[in-house]
Amino acid sequence: MSPVPLLFLFLLTCTAFAADRPNFLWLTTEDNAAHWYRLYNPEHGAPMPTIEALAAEGVIFKHAYSNAPVCSTARSALISGVHGPRTGAIYHRPQMPLTLPQGLKLFPAYLRDAGYYTTNNSKQDYVYQARFVQGVWDASDRSASWRNRAPGQAFFHVQNFYRTHESRLFKKLPAGVPAVTTADAVSLLPYHPDTPLMRDKYVQYLSLNAAVDQQMAATIAQLKADGLYEDTIIFHFGDHGGVLPGSKGYAHNDGLQVALVVYVPEKWQHLLPIDANGQASAAGTRLDGCVEFVDFAATLLHLAGLDIPEAMDGRPFLGAGITQAQLAQRDTAFGYADRFDEKYDMVRFLRKGRFSYRRNFQPYNFDGLHNAYRYKLDAFREWRELARAGKLTPVQSAFFRPRPAEELYDLHNDPHEVTNLAAHPEFQVVLAELRSTLQAQLRQWPDTGFLPETATLACKGDVSTLANQSVERIARLADIADLQLLDFPKARPHLLEALAASDPLERYWACISCSAFGQAAGELHPQVLKLAQSDRDPLVRARAAEFLGLTRSADPLPYLLTALAQVAHKPVAVNLILNTMVLLQDSYGLNVDPEILATAAWAQHKGLSQKRINYLSTARQRTK
Repeated sequence: MSPVPLLFLFLLTCTAFAADRPNFLWLTTEDNAAHWYRLYNPEHGAPMPTIEALAAEGVIFKHAYSNAPVCSTARSALISGVHGPRTGAIYHRPQMPLTLPQGLKLFPAYLRDAGYYTTNNSKQDYVYQARFVQGVWDASDRSASWRNRAPGQAFFHVQNFYRTHESRLFKKLPAGVPAVTTADAVSLLPYHPDTPLMRDKYVQYLSLNAAVDQQMAATIAQLKADGLYEDTIIFHFGDHGGVLPGSKGYAHNDGLQVALVVYVPEKWQHLLPIDANGQASAAGTRLDGCVEFVDFAATLLHLAGLDIPEAMDGRPFLGAGITQAQLAQRDTAFGYADRFDEKYDMVRFLRKGRFSYRRNFQPYNFDGLHNAYRYKLDAFREWRELARAGKLTPVQSAFFRPRPAEELYDLHNDPHEVTNLAAHPEFQVVLAELRSTLQAQLRQWPDTGFLPETATLACKGDVSTLANQSVERIARLADIADLQLLDFPKARPHLLEALAASDPLERYWACISCSAFGQAAGELHPQVLKLAQSDRDPLVRARAAEFLGLTRSADPLPYLLTALAQVAHKPVAVNLILNTMVLLQDSYGLNVDPEILATAAWAQHKGLSQKRINYLSTARQRTK
């Protein structure tokens, strides 16, 4: 057959395909929690008429959640439909790219295989190996557009907008962006200090939201000019929460809950959730129930009439067979935060019904632990300076204090999670339910956060396979971590057993749980000291030293330096140990000789660990 008939058949197929399936357009903004929108916060949110107009014609999801509070981990859940703890996609830009579960592709590849033209303009920030990204997009750059597809071909296009990104607050409001409110008019979050600088950043961020709304209007105008508006389902959402201090980077409701507006043209309104009368959701409907980023992949495949791979975790929230009643019953959303740049932690978040539950697996950590990028924001630096000077209220200073292992919040009455209900007798049934739900989920994944990030390197990024081979081991580690939730006398025999276990990661987590008990675990000092002195695993030594420093029962520095020397050639392990040193420096007065920091072999790495070295090097200047 000659090339011309082949081309004709291809174009004919594309035209028929486009007629049978909708186009998809994602309008994605950076670092944008739902409460910054007037649509969600009528009194104090930013005016965003473009998104409000889409909402008036479409539907609004009241409880949409990113699964992670920072770009790469959030976007990786979005593009894969898989929860990060299953694949190791829990660290912001891991030191080795990751694999997907066997047989799974990033979801735009399935659309592309089915004839869609897939384009992304232009941020990716996925944590997966290049071989999984190849074949996903027809184009992914700053010139990518649906306009380059074959005539009549259906498309999926992502348009990313950067104006609300955290970095845009590092300087003043750009010229040409008008302020949409005044400093006196803004309403501060309850955990922020009321200062002129903080108020100025609120004004700046609200104004940037209004400005990005205008940019989105231009994209929609282009869609209309091309005659495609009535054939295209449009999604608008932020890539995670943020961005004022205490949100982005933290598995809090303000770091995870995003706006989600979906416009569905009349032609495709049968794909909207069906109401109690059997009718498609009316324009402007606000939908109950929780939807998560892992659901987006399944949703687009379902809308396109394609099968959803079994390896995906998500469930569709739009398309044939979805009802409002079903959505209302979806009352859970999960979040996770492990490492943002050089700062380590392990926090798991669960929204269930009106409550949020946070499990801090290293509760002696504090949220405000130094992170070089985060503290580029002058309002962040001011907040910390006020905390160090003792000039904050207890609510405002909580960000700079150790946390409880469990936190429980009533989001209906306390949307910014200020009043912890975990110790209140009347909420013990709710606490037990959410605790049990999260514990079951972590074991079901299984959650690779219980394995140090060094495990990612050891398995060459194939964390999915490692997780499948480590189900029982991860369950044991989770059990040791959950000893933190017992009274110490009940936990004591189990901690002693774990401190003497043959598995180094059981000893590792036993030390962490001892540190969570703090002085209450002081009687275990001899056993932990022995691990700090002579354990075969340097990371166990470091966690043991961490306990010694937190309880002030011995000088941790010699043991930390020994552990660092043992892993001097492993920058990921070095950074993990340096995280402990920064914690002990900022909270407990640890002071490292600058000569050591200048000359030690482990101090010569570039990248993440160097950020820790730079911060430690200024310790004496800050404490003089």
